[in-house]
Amino acid sequence: MPALARLFLAVALLAVAHFPQAARAQDAAPSAEVAWRLLDYVAVDYPGAVSKGRIISEAEYAEMREFSASVRSRIGALPASSAKPQLLTEANALIASVDRRAEPADVARQARTLATDLLKAYPVPLAPRQAPDLARGAALYTEQCASCHGAAGKGDGPNAKGLEPPPIAFTDLARARERSLFGLYQVIGQGLDGTAMASFAHLPSEDRWSLAFYVGTLAYSREADRAGERAWRAGPQMRGVVPDLPVLTQTTPAGLAARVGEPQATQLMAYLRRHPEAVATQSAGGLDVARRKLAESLAAYQAGDRKRAEELALSAYLDGFEPVEPLLRARDGALMARVEATMGELRASLGRGAPPTEVSAQVARLQNLFDQAGQALAPEQASAASSFLGAFTILLREGVEALLIVIAMIAFLRKAERQDVLPYVHAGWITALVAGGLTWAAATYLISISGASRELTEGFGSLVSAVVLISVGVWMHGKAQAGAWQAYIRDKLSAALSKRSAWFLFLLAFLVVYREVFETILFYAALWSQGGLLAMLSGAVLAVVCLAVIAWALLSYSKRLPIAQFFSYSSILIAVLAVVLAGKGVAGLQEAGMLDVRPLAALPRIEVLGVFPTWEGLLAQLVTLTAVVVGFWAAGRRAQAAARL
Repeated sequence: MPALARLFLAVALLAVAHFPQAARAQDAAPSAEVAWRLLDYVAVDYPGAVSKGRIISEAEYAEMREFSASVRSRIGALPASSAKPQLLTEANALIASVDRRAEPADVARQARTLATDLLKAYPVPLAPRQAPDLARGAALYTEQCASCHGAAGKGDGPNAKGLEPPPIAFTDLARARERSLFGLYQVIGQGLDGTAMASFAHLPSEDRWSLAFYVGTLAYSREADRAGERAWRAGPQMRGVVPDLPVLTQTTPAGLAARVGEPQATQLMAYLRRHPEAVATQSAGGLDVARRKLAESLAAYQAGDRKRAEELALSAYLDGFEPVEPLLRARDGALMARVEATMGELRASLGRGAPPTEVSAQVARLQNLFDQAGQALAPEQASAASSFLGAFTILLREGVEALLIVIAMIAFLRKAERQDVLPYVHAGWITALVAGGLTWAAATYLISISGASRELTEGFGSLVSAVVLISVGVWMHGKAQAGAWQAYIRDKLSAALSKRSAWFLFLLAFLVVYREVFETILFYAALWSQGGLLAMLSGAVLAVVCLAVIAWALLSYSKRLPIAQFFSYSSILIAVLAVVLAGKGVAGLQEAGMLDVRPLAALPRIEVLGVFPTWEGLLAQLVTLTAVVVGFWAAGRRAQAAARL
């Protein structure tokens, strides 16, 4: 064989060997989408095949068995993933349920759960980038769909005769209750095997979304639309149920009804499907804006406008992700931490002028994380258990930090026998709670607190508290020796606890408590908007009980401590809290864009200790720790000198 021929043959063999791998890589996302679409059909159509353990339609039942088996094979063909074995287990369980003719509600639940888990493991775009154009959708429906589905969507078009199975009647409200807009979009793009429904993948994505939204309105009356508009405009709670387009596209009317009841769910869905711009306008601070700002940032960076790219990346976080961060933290704290870390890495790359390919890869990772966040924030992910645990853990975590400082002040005043100053401390933390309640009311009903305002409040509040705590801790350490304390009592107590010092304790109590209350109300406002109010309140009550028990135990223990030990332990505790708050303060200012971000991958993220993987945060905590150590040393020397006098 000539050498040139052998060369061509070798190249051809390499191409053939490589082709299946390339094809599998490219088909991974479509396979996941097809599997999701089949699961959606199983959840919706199974009641037409089986009822009370009996087959009521042989054709439908055969289709359900075929679809469930196809789901398993398509999941098996997906790329390796840590979640894949669990997905296959769920797929096998679904097949077993269909084979034994399980109840429709059980099969629908299994199919929906598997579909949700599938999208978590293999994310796909879940929503349009902007509000779809329903006028365009209506025109496309007339051109492409009416011949089979009928002009009004009743499944009675002129070409419908003889089709088996017959075209779907989009006006069937019972069926529409189980179908999400994302499900409609998937079918439009991929068609449906075994039916006359062809793929319309040749249409642009925006057109397919417009068509899906239009089809999704055909089951709803204008009266329901108008009633839904009144409910939407009546108050913030209903708007919080559907905060953005991804939630609207993923939520079935039946799923919404489980949260808000009927007829509110039908009315709200009728309005929002006809007027998606209402959600798009509301979610101007949601994930869709974060996605858009990121895309604009990347475009600006690739065009050479580095400053504009940095501004847009910061806006993507503050105006897009920050408003949904509290709810995401309650639902999936690990995912929230990954988003924050990746956003910090992106800003650092932009700041140092990284290659555009590196920035593009980081933006792609963030878009993927935002898709996962959209799934985690979907209403069906909410439950009474998640609301209860979220409310409990948030209040307990934030409350303990403030409680330790307030208890230290109260115990100190009791040791000093200055109960007359205690009202100032109590007034400080009570005023902080009242101010927190007013802040919640204002943020819910009157104004919108921007992401930058939140981060700046938390950042500066933490740093100011850290500075104050350093001075208090050093002062307490100097009194840790009994001789120094007796000298202090004899010579300086009356002056040190003057009216000015009493007001200082009031301000300290107010500041440390309000900082925690401010952060807590952001989480509670997010949980409140998602429903489950009884569960949320139950979690809050249990957290308050736990905090009260902790306070009682600390105060009881402090009474039995000798004065020297009390001051020694208290000074160490306050010093540790100062280091923690220094780290949190720097992180808040970094997220607000006031400080640069230089990632430190070797440093773990431990929020409870104020440790964040950045050089700036580490340096701030080291400086604070150094100040504490030097302050303790100097205070100890002064105390020893005073004791010798």
